[in-house]
Amino acid sequence: MSRRLVLFSLLGIAAAVASAQTPATPPAPPTSNQSPAGLKPRPEAPPGNAYHVEPGTHILLNMINSVSTKQANVGDSLYLETAFPVLSNGKIVIPQGSWVKGTVTSVKRPGRIKGRGSLQVRFDSLTLPNGVTRDFRADIGSLDARGSETLNKENGKIKGAGNKKGDAETIAGTTITGTIIASGIGAAAGNAAKGAGIGVGAGAAAGLLGVLMSRGPDAMLTKGSTVEMVLDRPLTFTAQDLNFSGAPPRAALSDGGPQPQQRSGFGRSNPF
Repeated sequence: MSRRLVLFSLLGIAAAVASAQTPATPPAPPTSNQSPAGLKPRPEAPPGNAYHVEPGTHILLNMINSVSTKQANVGDSLYLETAFPVLSNGKIVIPQGSWVKGTVTSVKRPGRIKGRGSLQVRFDSLTLPNGVTRDFRADIGSLDARGSETLNKENGKIKGAGNKKGDAETIAGTTITGTIIASGIGAAAGNAAKGAGIGVGAGAAAGLLGVLMSRGPDAMLTKGSTVEMVLDRPLTFTAQDLNFSGAPPRAALSDGGPQPQQRSGFGRSNPF
């Protein structure tokens, strides 16, 4: 019996010595998306080959077609192209000549007595030369129209010019014409002065009637005019998205002159 006790004692001592000599295994380090207890997990880092265009970026665009309050309707499309490249991390991500599609959201014709014509548009999508497309809802930030249009930055309305000078010229022109005609009639009847007086009144009345019957200038974005688009959300591209080796060559935007007839499905906006 004593031998068994001695044997068990020796085995226990050996096991204790072996356990003391075995090094403890260190705990596994936390992975990159783990965080200390009680904190939210860390967000995954974006891929190293991603390129971002941040919200609020201003992108310069040229009009490809023309849009006017005279012919445009809500829902009509407008087509533009980027006038200057956009870079991210030193790389061109939106080349010059990329396509932007927009939509007419509001049309107000100019009034016959007062009120100016106005347009509202939004930008819906961007297509790179290789066909990669991104959707968004962007607003117009500034306007360099070829006419006298102005932009209200608070509501994004493009307003046409007033026509007070044109109204005055219309009244003056018809007054002079009426005076000349009536003076000739009065002279033939032996009273040129009376005829001239009648002509002044008749001409002024005709001019005023013409002003009241005609509308003011329409608001328009003409082909070739420049606008600025302001992004409302980030655009992200991978290196593969930015491979333009197979993209077709960029066609130069013609300046003025008649436009080719639009193909079916390209909106109802008529060229000027």
